[in-house]
Amino acid sequence: MTHFDLTEDQQDCLQEIINVAMGQASDQLARYLDTFVYLKVPSIEQVSSKHISDALNVEDQAAAVVSQGFFGYEGIRGEALLVYQPKDSDRLADLLGYDPDELTLEEQIIDLSSILTTTFLNVFASQINNQMSYSAPRFLPSSKSAFSEHIEQQSFNWDLALKVKISYQVTDYSFNCDMILLIPESAIINIAQVIDRILEEY
Repeated sequence: MTHFDLTEDQQDCLQEIINVAMGQASDQLARYLDTFVYLKVPSIEQVSSKHISDALNVEDQAAAVVSQGFFGYEGIRGEALLVYQPKDSDRLADLLGYDPDELTLEEQIIDLSSILTTTFLNVFASQINNQMSYSAPRFLPSSKSAFSEHIEQQSFNWDLALKVKISYQVTDYSFNCDMILLIPESAIINIAQVIDRILEEY
């Protein structure tokens, strides 16, 4: 198992890059919904592939989850997960301004997920002079066991990952969702090299 312990300067730089990206994703969402979006401080931690399902802490009750892989230059890649609880996914039509029969709930969730994921990752990539490509968003079965199975299938070729969890709260609608990024260790090692280049410029 390879550890990717980041130095304090690398952690601070990565934290700042994530803060800027989530701020712009939040701003994009706020403009789209014409309301205020509250952000919590993101959590960033290493997780083992053997314990990822537990670390993600998806509740036993059905939760809508959209998974989307991303790929950039220099071996930078990972997976973005948008997690919605049932009480929040029921509010999506009102939140997005759709008529009741205009789109299915699955289509509404994928719409919202695409806004958050692509905005965040595009800003993240621009700050490290990279460019992202994306797989098609995938709507996962709404059970903890199915979600765990999906994660285990995605993590078969890495032992450690960096988990970044960002919570978006739309206070006017009592709505919130979590964006979870899983970045495998090989990609983090590459990101650390890019961060070193950025730090050398200052």
